[in-house]
Amino acid sequence: MAAWGQRLAGVRGVLLDISGVLFDGAEGSGVPIAGSVEAVARLKRSRLKVRFCTNESQKSLGDLVELLQQLGFDISEGEVTAPAPATCLILKERGLRPYLLISDGIRSEFDQIDTSNPNCVVIADAGESFSYQNMNKAFQVLMELENPVLISLGKGRYYKETSGLMLDVGAYVKALEYACGIEAEVVGKPSPEYFKSALQEMGLEAHQAIMIGDDIVGDVGGAQRCGMRALQVRTGKFRKISPEFTASPPLFC
Repeated sequence: MAAWGQRLAGVRGVLLDISGVLFDGAEGSGVPIAGSVEAVARLKRSRLKVRFCTNESQKSLGDLVELLQQLGFDISEGEVTAPAPATCLILKERGLRPYLLISDGIRSEFDQIDTSNPNCVVIADAGESFSYQNMNKAFQVLMELENPVLISLGKGRYYKETSGLMLDVGAYVKALEYACGIEAEVVGKPSPEYFKSALQEMGLEAHQAIMIGDDIVGDVGGAQRCGMRALQVRTGKFRKISPEFTASPPLFC
C-alpha cells in the first residue's frame, strides 16, 4: 500500500461530511463522534482549506451550525455547503414553484419561494411528513405537469442516529420516480455539480481536495466521479459489508 504521504500528495483542502462523521444525530440534539471536535480543530490549524459538505435536510443551515457549535465544533454558516440554500437558488433561477415535501425544520429556508400553483416537487428528508397523503399529493402534482420536475435534496438510502439507522429520502424519491416514470434532479451529494460548487467556494481544483465521509455512494463515490480523492470513515452508517455494493471498493482512492 502506498504511504499516506504519497496518497495525500498535492492535497490542499478537505471536504468533511457532517452526519456520521462529526456527530450522530439524536432527537433535537446530537452526540459528537469520539475525536471529531479535536480533528476539526487540528485541520483548521493546518495549512489545509476546510469545508463542510452535507446533505442535511431536516435542520435549517442556521440550526445545524448552532447545534454543531454547541457540541464544540469550530464552524460557521459560511463554511457549509448545504442543499436547501442551493435548491432555493435553482428554483428562483428557473421560475419554479414547488410543492414542498420537506421537514418543518427546513421550511423557513423556503420562505421567499413562491409555492402557489406548483409546477415542480421538492423532496427532502421529511421524516414523519412522509405520509401516504403527502406522497400522493406529490405524485398528483407531478402527473399533472407536461414536463414534470422532481428535485431531491440528496438521495441517500439511510443514515445513522443514536437510536439506530434511519430511512433516508432516497427510498421515497425512488417511489416517485417509478410511479411517474421520471428521474429526479439531485441537489446534494452525489451530484457532481454539488461537489463542484463546494470546490469553487474553496478555490480549489478537484485533484487538490479530498472528501471524507461515511457514505460509500454519496460521499466517496460522488467525490471520485468528480475527480477528487476520497476517504470513508468507519463511523456513522459505515458497515463492514455494505448492501450498496456486492464487492467493497477501496476505502481510499
